[in-house]
Amino acid sequence: MASFYKTIEAAIADITAHGFDTQARIDRWIAEIELAAKDSAMPDHLIQETMSRAMHDIYSRMVDGGGYTQLHKGISRYTIERLKPKLRAELDRRLMASANLIKLNRQQMIEQTRQRFAGWSTSIPSGGSRAVDKREVAANLKKSFSALSFETRRVLIDQGHKLSSELNNIIAVDGGAIAAEWRSHWRQPGYHYDPDHKALDGKIFVIRGNWAIEKGLMNKGSGYTDEQTRPAERPFCRCQYRFIYNLRDLPDELLTEKGRKALTSAQT
Repeated sequence: MASFYKTIEAAIADITAHGFDTQARIDRWIAEIELAAKDSAMPDHLIQETMSRAMHDIYSRMVDGGGYTQLHKGISRYTIERLKPKLRAELDRRLMASANLIKLNRQQMIEQTRQRFAGWSTSIPSGGSRAVDKREVAANLKKSFSALSFETRRVLIDQGHKLSSELNNIIAVDGGAIAAEWRSHWRQPGYHYDPDHKALDGKIFVIRGNWAIEKGLMNKGSGYTDEQTRPAERPFCRCQYRFIYNLRDLPDELLTEKGRKALTSAQT
């Protein structure tokens, strides 16, 4: 970032001395600021490598390492192996989307810096000004781009949660889950939870078209999962679903009379 900061400081010094005397002077500095910003930013290949490493770690822990068992009680390893092509495809899809999002954020922050410089520099009268607080101007111009590394980390974290959520959804739907219990992290210190999601904590939603619904063994209860925003769908949401696969794990109010009889029959 050193070259970017030096360019900003040089631009401020020049405009302070000469002011908005020609558009050519403004355009030259805008071009130099943009070039310095691009040179100082993380290169595309490093963005891709960083994103790939983070996403593959999530995939490896969850799919290969058995992390899925925390939210999918009783699902077989055979089912996971069968679903691996779909799970890998989701990993690849999320990798591409996440890398593109980071690049778009970078472009937006560079554009914000350009706009701030253009706005400030064209306000200085021709001949310059002695009233400019160079430190204050520099801090304002550096603000957007200085936050880029922080924003990149936020994207990595958020996209990681979205990847986990989508992998869980694939396993649940293709693995025969019948319902899902919403789990919010609202009790976690420092977590800025969504009040709407706190209200959903512990509620059970039914997966539409599942085998138990089709056989008349259960009712829709609080509603279907596709009638809610999914966990991790909203930005920086860390909620999860704990998936339910068996009638015996459902609360009684979700069972129909036919379902209760089926359970009783299975237990005798």
